[in-house]
Amino acid sequence: MNTMKAAVYYQPGKPDVLHYRDLPLPVCGPDDVLVKIEAIALEGGDLINRATAAPEPQGTVPGYSAAGSIVAVGANVKDRHPGQRVATIALAGSHAQYRVAPAAWSWIIPDGLDVAAAAVIPVSFGTAARALFSRLNLKAGDTLLIQGGAGGVGIAAIQLAKARGARVLATLSGGERVGLLTQLGLDVALDYRQQDIVAEVKRLTEGAGVDSVLDLVGSTLDQSLACLREWGTVVLAGNAGGTPHVDLLALQQKNQYLSGLFWGRELSHDEARASVDKLLLDARDKRFSVVIDKQFALADVVEAHRYAEENPLLGRIILRP
Repeated sequence: MNTMKAAVYYQPGKPDVLHYRDLPLPVCGPDDVLVKIEAIALEGGDLINRATAAPEPQGTVPGYSAAGSIVAVGANVKDRHPGQRVATIALAGSHAQYRVAPAAWSWIIPDGLDVAAAAVIPVSFGTAARALFSRLNLKAGDTLLIQGGAGGVGIAAIQLAKARGARVLATLSGGERVGLLTQLGLDVALDYRQQDIVAEVKRLTEGAGVDSVLDLVGSTLDQSLACLREWGTVVLAGNAGGTPHVDLLALQQKNQYLSGLFWGRELSHDEARASVDKLLLDARDKRFSVVIDKQFALADVVEAHRYAEENPLLGRIILRP
């Protein structure tokens, strides 16, 4: 077989720029694995790239994260073999029946872990863990604010932070979402549509501000800094709400720290990649929950992208080839 079904776009734009059609099977390079995909995690970055990123001249198959079974390995790959179930990340190519990914960006799925959950973990939980434990150095007793608590990374961060013993606040909207996130460990839900977030955070922290902020929205960065205590740290790990703007003078006057996090670059570090192996084992052992909002067939990719953009999600969308 030399072809596969895939979603491809030839110009950036709204979901209907995506086309579901036959494409050539991707070529497995010497350091890569070729994977038959069983589940695709629709990431926020997939939506942003489709809407704004110029495609390759021959078109681009979007998508970061997918899981399935290896069907071929490159000549230089010694620690992977056909038949293994893996979760993968690459900068494009997940929206297809087959994808090529760097072998170093593939992780063995432990027996007993569902493939859809495995597809979600490398980006959502990997990003959250790196932000909380490498950048924010979160510890028991800290108060953390998450901007954008109901998305995939936000839900991961709530659970990981609570397991570390932190007090967790998060911005979101919708009563149904609050109920589930409270069950997952959220201490305080802040409704960004109804509340003055800065005033409420200051009230909850007796005027001091939170110790740390994980900002997954981007356009809320000024607000995040206003919620932060002196000497506190904000990690900016997403821009789902738009381009961030920040008053650096205010940051300077309060001796605050601001750190950017792009998970794709972090994966050049051995320890970052190893953290995903541990997260997959923790998921198998039910140390946290992988929340899936809805599943779509890959053939319905336009509908899936539109749903993701027009609805208040709780967790990840899964596409099935």
